[in-house]
Amino acid sequence: MRKWGVVITIVYALILLGLIVPGAVFIIRREFAEWAKFLEALQDIYKEWMFWIPVVAVLVSQPLLLFLSVDTSQKRLKPRAHILVSCAVAGVLTALLASGVIWSLGFAARGEDFWKGLFEKEGNVLLFWGALWLAWGVVFYLYARNSTAVVERLVSWLLRGSVLELLVAVPCHIIVRRRHDCSAPMVTSFGIATGVAIMLLSFGPSVLFLYKKRLGTLLGSQFGLAID
Repeated sequence: MRKWGVVITIVYALILLGLIVPGAVFIIRREFAEWAKFLEALQDIYKEWMFWIPVVAVLVSQPLLLFLSVDTSQKRLKPRAHILVSCAVAGVLTALLASGVIWSLGFAARGEDFWKGLFEKEGNVLLFWGALWLAWGVVFYLYARNSTAVVERLVSWLLRGSVLELLVAVPCHIIVRRRHDCSAPMVTSFGIATGVAIMLLSFGPSVLFLYKKRLGTLLGSQFGLAID
């Protein structure tokens, strides 16, 4: 199981950096006349330190969700990771989704004035995201502290949240593109890319958890063994 988790993590990183990010850059401005100009714009994105904060967040979250074992019942003797770690990971990812929804709606409603009024400084963006992270972390902790299937529940929430985020970000992107806004398509594209990235991230743990549960049922019924 752990080897498959490593494979899934590597494949996810390649998809994120090689497909999702370039796709987001392309839908920001689809009028690239030359391939060289597209590559130049992509390199500029990769050089921005702000870009790497959400990317590293989702890349680190994937192995954490795959390899963390959480038990809040305290009935097992094997050491387990603290529930706060899983809640913090889910909080980070949900904060990204919530940010994409709020920013997309803001730009669709107010246009360029939305960014100028709230996020003129890069630090304000990080403070906003950090506040959402803390809020969602508390919500997940209160929700999952008495559950022995913490990660499974959190992954289910993330999958549903990513679908909802895409339902908001895609129409908002169409609106701002038709208005020919300058920076708005960049933010709505971020929302679309974030939704797709977290949706794919959620599929990794979901598939392994289902496989583990099915394998555990078969071995338990036939040989009396249990997969931990």
